[in-house]
Amino acid sequence: MTPPPSSRTASPVPGEILTDGSQLTIQGDWVLGHYPELKNLIARLQISGSVEGCSGNLANLGRVDTAGAALLAELLGAKALAGLADSTPGLADERRALLRAVARAMGDRNEPQPPAYNPVVAMLSTLGQRVEELYDLLRLLLAFIGETLAALAYNLPRPRRWRVTAFVAAIQDTGLNALPIVALLTFLVGAVVAFLGATVLEAFGATIYTVNLVAFSFLREFGVLLAAILLAGRTASSFTAHLGAMKVNEELDAIRTLGLSPVELLVLPRVLAMMISLPLLTFVGMLSGMAGGAAVCALVLDISPTQFLAIVEQDIALKHFLVGLGKAPVFAFLIAVIGCLEGFKVSGSAQSVGEHTTSSVVQSIFMVILLDSIAALFFMEMGW
Repeated sequence: MTPPPSSRTASPVPGEILTDGSQLTIQGDWVLGHYPELKNLIARLQISGSVEGCSGNLANLGRVDTAGAALLAELLGAKALAGLADSTPGLADERRALLRAVARAMGDRNEPQPPAYNPVVAMLSTLGQRVEELYDLLRLLLAFIGETLAALAYNLPRPRRWRVTAFVAAIQDTGLNALPIVALLTFLVGAVVAFLGATVLEAFGATIYTVNLVAFSFLREFGVLLAAILLAGRTASSFTAHLGAMKVNEELDAIRTLGLSPVELLVLPRVLAMMISLPLLTFVGMLSGMAGGAAVCALVLDISPTQFLAIVEQDIALKHFLVGLGKAPVFAFLIAVIGCLEGFKVSGSAQSVGEHTTSSVVQSIFMVILLDSIAALFFMEMGW
């Protein structure tokens, strides 16, 4: 009974190699059925050193397939095999084409060595990558800010679309729950600023101006800056983690499937809540910081709280309070937008949630300090 084609065995004429010390004569069938025997044969020849410096001869080559051609490329070298396939007379065209293709493929496996390490080129390459990443980040942030403003402009005239419950919950989370830590931190910083001012001004006999230093610094800078940095670390990370977890759980896809907008449903309540909470926290931070300075002045400099308030009322103009408070909504908007954007950028794993949470905190604090510096220079030039 003749076996089916799928069970036929290889040719009974296995390939072999004859050598006379200068030439390797390849003959027989080099096919997959004889692969173990041919592999052992090549290994023995390579161990004995019989193939070194020898040329090849394919004139007596029988049948060959891809496995056999790969063994020949390993024995003779891919370049030498390609040359023999072109120069051997009487070789069938299909075998010649197969040997060329296998030799080309085996030759491509020898990847070129990487160029020598150049620290200048590596530094410029890294710098270019960072600049490109920064450009992509700014472009995406500006696009998301535009989308948020468009959604805000569309929803504000339509009270029926307002998410009042989410808005009130976000105010409690971002404002009321953050009130104790903001008050405590600004109180302590106010005390430290008063100590430093008293120490420096004592040498000039002008310790009374410690009151001006504390009030001026907290009304213009420290009140809003400390509150914004605390919210950037506390609230922006919360926004990113919450939205990132929703994306991991495919809740954002479910919202879009229902025909709802994630920006309208999730971003706008958080942005509006931050824009209300941060000015209130800034006001509390200003009062708490000046209270810390007043406590130090009362204990160290014998300046009573009544005298402290009288100096503030007399010497500190209202514009300093307005400058500090006016920066709060801008900082709040940026912190909330960055936190939500990083949450939407989560790729779908717990590691990605952690990475983007860290990124949101770093970006928020950086943008707050950058804008505060620009605003300080602008107000100084304007005489405000």
